[in-house]
Amino acid sequence: MRSKLAHWLAAAATAAAVTAGTGYGMAAPAGPSAPRDDRAYIYRIPGGAHLPPAELAGFDLIEDREGDDLFVLGDATTALHLRAAGLRPKVEQRLTPAAWEPPKRSGQAPALTQAVAEETYYGGYRTVNAQYAHLDQVAADHPTFATVVDIGDSWRKSAGRTGGYDLKAICITKKQSGSCRLTPNSSKPRVLVQAQVHARELTTGEIVYRWIDHLTDGYGADATTTRILDTREIWVVPIGNPDGVDMVQQGFTGGPTGQQWHRKNANHTHSTTACTEGPNSGSGIDLNRNNSSHWGGAGASSRPCDPVYKGRSADSESENKALQGFYRQLFPDTRATGDTAAAAPGTKGMFITLHSYSNMVLFPWGFDDGRESGNDVALRAMGSEMARLAGGWQYGQPGEILYDAGGGHDDWAYDHLGVPAFTWEIGPSSGTCGGFHPPYSCQDTFWNQVKPMLTYAAGKAGDPYAGTVTSSPAG
Repeated sequence: MRSKLAHWLAAAATAAAVTAGTGYGMAAPAGPSAPRDDRAYIYRIPGGAHLPPAELAGFDLIEDREGDDLFVLGDATTALHLRAAGLRPKVEQRLTPAAWEPPKRSGQAPALTQAVAEETYYGGYRTVNAQYAHLDQVAADHPTFATVVDIGDSWRKSAGRTGGYDLKAICITKKQSGSCRLTPNSSKPRVLVQAQVHARELTTGEIVYRWIDHLTDGYGADATTTRILDTREIWVVPIGNPDGVDMVQQGFTGGPTGQQWHRKNANHTHSTTACTEGPNSGSGIDLNRNNSSHWGGAGASSRPCDPVYKGRSADSESENKALQGFYRQLFPDTRATGDTAAAAPGTKGMFITLHSYSNMVLFPWGFDDGRESGNDVALRAMGSEMARLAGGWQYGQPGEILYDAGGGHDDWAYDHLGVPAFTWEIGPSSGTCGGFHPPYSCQDTFWNQVKPMLTYAAGKAGDPYAGTVTSSPAG
């Protein structure tokens, strides 16, 4: 059985060091081997895919599966909790954190200057402010193509806390009368791509940064890009969880691994005690478990410090309220209620939410792979083509190739609006470019895989539930 060699914590000049002598089959540690063990651990859970979801609900299941085995991210003490739950964890990998120079600014910059636009962390990844400066610069450089909109506030900003952010989106199209208006009655089919809902998934923000430049720089120079912008509205939310990304980009500053692994938003008010920041714990609500489509089902936890904490109620978080309101402004509702109801045949548009990792294309239903959606045949055909264009990724409902999880953004978009919705898990599950924090140099490889998928998605947005599968934009 293959060994997982992912270098999750690569920095500008050094990749994460994997402690020698670890690998599949080693007994899990009884506890930290030193007074403070800063390493993150990946545990293999044999047969985890067949366990009742409740048995793994409180653990940080990473987006990986090998046969019937699942994998959990944690610290040295996580093995005790796994055993207490009746599981048989085995250490797959130990990861030593790598420090990097944290950004000098936390919270939204008052002015998005050139210096702000050049802010990076972890060897090249753009900060939240750099992403926002990029949006503004693109709109200034391409006024006939790009419009930036403020779609809501992060939890910190909505609660009046320091360090908060706006949630921003950009519309890219060859503008005509009525373009980029926040109304579902658009003349052009729309494609929405959102990134970094899970804060630690750094690759996703970089992919949309490149997608924006690819579109705006390619008009008139590339026939396919020109056709996309002539016939489509492309919308991008580069950072769906800016407070969480702010926590990640501050990173390792001399203490335990902490915020490098932060997945959730910054809302810490649901716990009566402080949640320790680390590979298996942290404050906040998992935005991808908080949506009202089958909220509280598989893959979610009721414990506030757990990585997959669903929140006290569905749609409780300011980020999700903003995102859902935005979705409704982009796409008309074309689907009746009920898990088996199909969207109307004339439905237009495409919804894509980017995550990492494991090279997978996922589509509804995510909450239960035993139930097929009313548009399963078309979603499966599109998923198959996306996976082929990426170079042979896996595709299917989450529970078929990964695990069930309720309350996700893709399920919500399809459930409430009927728009075809996909989650792409970008990056391999092993090797130098594996994991949540791959070396920045890996992004060239990822972009070359994802670019044809994005082009295909733009093409299918005109008539996504039709039987024909095409890899070029339709007029």
